[in-house]
Amino acid sequence: MTGKPLIGISADLAESAWDVRRRRAVVLPVAYHEQVLAAGGLAAVLPPQLGAASDVVEKLDGLVLAGGGDIDPRRYGARPHPSVRAADALRDEWEIRLTGFALAADLPILGICRGMQLLNVVRGGTLIQHLPDVVHTDTHLPVRSGFGKHPITTRPGSRLHAALGERADIATHHHQAVGDLGRGVVESAWAEDGIIEGIEVRDRTFACGVQGHAEESGMTGLFEQFVGVAAVRRTAQPSSHS
Repeated sequence: MTGKPLIGISADLAESAWDVRRRRAVVLPVAYHEQVLAAGGLAAVLPPQLGAASDVVEKLDGLVLAGGGDIDPRRYGARPHPSVRAADALRDEWEIRLTGFALAADLPILGICRGMQLLNVVRGGTLIQHLPDVVHTDTHLPVRSGFGKHPITTRPGSRLHAALGERADIATHHHQAVGDLGRGVVESAWAEDGIIEGIEVRDRTFACGVQGHAEESGMTGLFEQFVGVAAVRRTAQPSSHS
């Protein structure tokens, strides 16, 4: 099957305002779909549809798990740290189902920030709930209202190394990170303080996570690699995929 690959991007849910109205809305920073488009894909924003996760995965050629709020620690068997923001149970459940079906189908996945953490949790891993308790600095969340930046080092032979080189500066805004690795999950990048900044799922064609905000860091090479894998998959699918 020909044509541009269709990339689904999981969206957040938030109270939003326009004109004189305030309503709960599906929201997503434009940088995500702009990077997908620039890499040669088509972007589809995915709001929660709990009963349709399998059907949605069947329609996609790739999945971006976007950043957002904290995952409920009970999802990985932990008590909530006082710093953990109230989880959105609907988004958690939707993305867990979506990721599970995507992994089972070997759909290319790119997890960013919360998305990387979710990928690890779905595979049975855990999270560090509050990084300042571990690293004793604000390196990963230097400003509350925007992004900081710090370098990461990538593992040779990894997806991130191929896309970014040995070292890269990445936009950062997070207070949590991957803790214990899930089944088949391997580290692929680190911050200077040793915090895991990249992961891959070993037994999948492309299931990659990056902790920093690649969509805000000008990392078009990573999106091009991801969309390229999705395009190859699309070409290999029967026409009934459309």
